[in-house]
Amino acid sequence: MTLFLTSSPTGPLDNSYTVDGVDPRNNLRTNLSSRWPDNPRCLMITAFPDDPSANDEMRAFFEDALRRSGLPLQCLDLWDRRFPLISREALHAYPVILLGGGHVPTQHAFFEQIGLRAKLKGYNGLIIGISAGSMNAADIVYAQPELPGESTNPGYIRFFEGLGLTRTNILPHYQMVRNSILDGRRLFEDITYPDSHNRQFLILPDGSYLLSENSRETVFGEAYLLSNGMLSRICSENQSCLL
Repeated sequence: MTLFLTSSPTGPLDNSYTVDGVDPRNNLRTNLSSRWPDNPRCLMITAFPDDPSANDEMRAFFEDALRRSGLPLQCLDLWDRRFPLISREALHAYPVILLGGGHVPTQHAFFEQIGLRAKLKGYNGLIIGISAGSMNAADIVYAQPELPGESTNPGYIRFFEGLGLTRTNILPHYQMVRNSILDGRRLFEDITYPDSHNRQFLILPDGSYLLSENSRETVFGEAYLLSNGMLSRICSENQSCLL
């Protein structure tokens, strides 16, 4: 299995620079191209299983982005609540799987309902994680509070079992959320830093990503590690660093 765990593979969500297709920064487009199967059938698994119009728009957007980047594909199928369960055998017949972006707990609940962790056991294809999809790829997921009320809700679960594709916890969109205030507190210094006690989070701005293959995990682009309340920069733009 080859994993591309991205913050945003099609350019920054804050529109700080323009991308046509897959982001070429930090060799993402090049590295994807060198590992891309021959005209594959692809499957996108949503983070919003009950929002068909948004899912259809997202699927069309990513199919166009892949094609415009010279990554040919037969199709990009979609899996949300409208479609029946896909068997393990049928899932493994897709050489490329995309894990969509969105709300981490919502996507996790859908993954649980469709039994995705078990179905991905032994998968040998290419998986692309997008934001929440990258976060839910972890063995134990850290669902950083995102929506108003989540950080103060004692019933909000921040750690739970994910897909088990990596032990790395990714926090995306750092350039956008690093100074965010949630529920009257600083998202990172007051909420996420304490949650990093005896844990380690890989923090990525848009344009950076983690490539995992052959038991090696490599970070491409600007990246930070947060552990025990201490933040350190581990990689810079146009560099790659082995985790």
